[in-house]
Amino acid sequence: MNDTKAFTLPNTSTNLNRIGYGAMQLAGPHVFGPPKDMDVAISILHEAIECGVNHIDTSDFYGPYITNQIIKKALHPYSEKLTIVTKVGALRGPDGSWNPAIGKQDLIDAVHSNLRNLGVESLDIVNLRVGSPITKESDSIAEHFSILVDLKRQGLIRHLGLSTVTATQIAECQKISEVVCVQNMYNIAHRTDDALIVDLAQQGIAYVPYFPLGGFTPLQSSTLNRVAASINSTPMQVALAWLLQRSANILLIPGTSSVTHLRENLKVGELKLTPEMVDELDLIGVK
Repeated sequence: MNDTKAFTLPNTSTNLNRIGYGAMQLAGPHVFGPPKDMDVAISILHEAIECGVNHIDTSDFYGPYITNQIIKKALHPYSEKLTIVTKVGALRGPDGSWNPAIGKQDLIDAVHSNLRNLGVESLDIVNLRVGSPITKESDSIAEHFSILVDLKRQGLIRHLGLSTVTATQIAECQKISEVVCVQNMYNIAHRTDDALIVDLAQQGIAYVPYFPLGGFTPLQSSTLNRVAASINSTPMQVALAWLLQRSANILLIPGTSSVTHLRENLKVGELKLTPEMVDELDLIGVK
């Protein structure tokens, strides 16, 4: 049984604390190139682990390669308690562009690249990243997912997940192999996946919202500000706390390039919103 602070992935012994760390911001500006200060990047990872984070979200197309290399430098050899989740499906161009990479050889190369840069023989979880601008919502992704299933059979991947997908695409992939997590864009203001979260919760599948704080366009709301002031917290802490209380299968991966901000994010596990606060906050996402 999952408690309020942890979640066990379906049919596994992998127990994840519900607040993890998203490594995207360890790279340079616009998720491209090296960080301004490598020592700070490493210290953030050390602090995250010391504070109880036991899952990190990353990808070789962050940087590219930079975040995985920093994770390896900071944390390798890894604790058996740490789960590293990576994703494949895109490549970065020399100009910083995000380009589709979901052909068979693209996916095989991406898995081997992640293995190499993380310094492991098997990847804990690999998410197939599709959706815009890689695929359309109506596209079948079975062929691409099957390539990762083959790599899983070879022992290069332990578990599989999906990113930026629809309920139809998830069901399509579940006919081929188990899906342990889904990572889509979702936050207090962007609520397209409300019904999907309920469905995944009933199946015991983790839902991991990316851009939980709005991403490149940070959340702004007078309601967030008002609730935060009433409980002596920040608006962003309230937005994260709302997600934690939204559903027990939601796992958070807020990213930051600041140790101070990391500590603020991790404190939301102790922040309790009253039912009245939740009702008020729910209205932010109502169109």
